[in-house]
Amino acid sequence: MNARYGMIFDVDGLIGDTEPINAKVTIRILEEMFGLKDVKDEDFTLGYGRGAEAYVKAGARFHGVELTDEQAHAAAEIREHRLAETIRKEGLPAFPGVLDLIHAALRDGGFRLSIATSATRELSEAILTAVKVPFDRMAYVSGSDVKKKKPDPQIFLIAIERLGLPAARCVVFEDAPSGVQAAKAAGAKCIAVTNTVPADQLGGADLITDSLEKVSLETIREIIG
Repeated sequence: MNARYGMIFDVDGLIGDTEPINAKVTIRILEEMFGLKDVKDEDFTLGYGRGAEAYVKAGARFHGVELTDEQAHAAAEIREHRLAETIRKEGLPAFPGVLDLIHAALRDGGFRLSIATSATRELSEAILTAVKVPFDRMAYVSGSDVKKKKPDPQIFLIAIERLGLPAARCVVFEDAPSGVQAAKAAGAKCIAVTNTVPADQLGGADLITDSLEKVSLETIREIIG
């Protein structure tokens, strides 16, 4: 069967339940490198989905510290390595429904699948391996492959090109406002999941749901039309 539909998956907060460990590791780094204390998980909200450097900057900015690009880059590099090491050591849960949806699409034959994540290749592979995603059967675009971060659509435009389908035949799965913006700017449909932020911050998505357990291949066909 010729594939007629594309499915593009973000990773952090969409496939793997990474936010608790993201915050834990980054809080430690902000204290070690910049002396910031009492940083909380929720202080990173404005950095969700925008890449590691924006995430680090958001946490520092919440506490009145404006990191330079060089400082954020140095902290982000350490963070990515530590996260990958921690995930390989401790494991990671997948969000409900996501693996079932991926496997159903791979069995169906009418779908082509891609990973598209702002995380580096090292970190995203650690996450995907931990939650047992068959990414060797999917196209793969990581933050290591792009120069512009979400909400710029570059990462999704590359994924769409690798799938070899029109943008309008593709659905992006996202959990962050910047990801929804990037998906729509790329000309794709978007299904947003409230894993990370509430529904009122995911406006613009074609469908907002609280779990991918509620999304089927038929749902995707109906959204694409």
